[in-house]
Amino acid sequence: MKLPLQGLGVALATPFTEDDALDTQSLVRLVQHVVAGGVDFVVALGSTGEASMLSEQERDHVVATTRRHCAGLPMLVGTGAMSTAQCIAWTRRAAELGAAAALVVVPPYTKPTQAGIVAHFTAIAHAVPTLPLVAYNVPSRVGTNLLPATVRELWAIPTVIAIKESSTDLQQIARIVADLPEGRTLLAGDDALVVPTIAVGGSGVISVAANVIPAAMRTMLTAARSDDFASARRHHARLLPVFEALSNEPNPIPIKAALAIAGICAATVRLPLLPAATATCERLRLALSRLTEAAHA
Repeated sequence: MKLPLQGLGVALATPFTEDDALDTQSLVRLVQHVVAGGVDFVVALGSTGEASMLSEQERDHVVATTRRHCAGLPMLVGTGAMSTAQCIAWTRRAAELGAAAALVVVPPYTKPTQAGIVAHFTAIAHAVPTLPLVAYNVPSRVGTNLLPATVRELWAIPTVIAIKESSTDLQQIARIVADLPEGRTLLAGDDALVVPTIAVGGSGVISVAANVIPAAMRTMLTAARSDDFASARRHHARLLPVFEALSNEPNPIPIKAALAIAGICAATVRLPLLPAATATCERLRLALSRLTEAAHA
């Protein structure tokens, strides 16, 4: 199944008003901001998008709004769930709403075996055979690591076209890349590891930071993908304080604060998440201010 999935993707935040309602106006502003910043594709309803906090109606609204304003760019939709049945239902709905692919995280909380993970993706592919799937490995959130040997098994499923790798283990990333079949891609899942991931053969990133600094992320990624690693390292060093500030508290708390600082949306997150601490906000404000100053120097 063909879908050129590479370059700069952004895991979109989901804006809320200060009274906790979905903020459609700010969502449109955010989507237009990242499109203008040069992203290659967008991701709605990922963990950055607080998908687990949304009702079914809100999920549909976020996807429809994102698709309407993403200027024709490919739109991935997060459909991961604890149960395979729920994941199938959300993947079917994503296909109905015009998703280019589904981003399917390893089931959280249930902690399946590696064989169970393969069975999970196989069942989704059989149930929704027309929609490409992107496997998402993020063991820090779900409690299970998708091992390279298991990824090799997933490539036997025709609709599994890519993996978003957020294990932070560069050796594991390199092993998955070394075993990639033709036409499949590995995308970095951590902004701070974009350059080394590209260096070992990755094809792009699904970025959190690109919500607020898409153009800067694109510049760094373009340098790395052009094998200009001297330039890529310089850009990485310049962006590192932002990456570090965005890791000061669990995602998406800091990116919501950064978006508020940038005037794109409120910093509101839904319980059990709480707004960023003052120290995090100050660290973000300083990092973003210095980045702006460097860009105009």
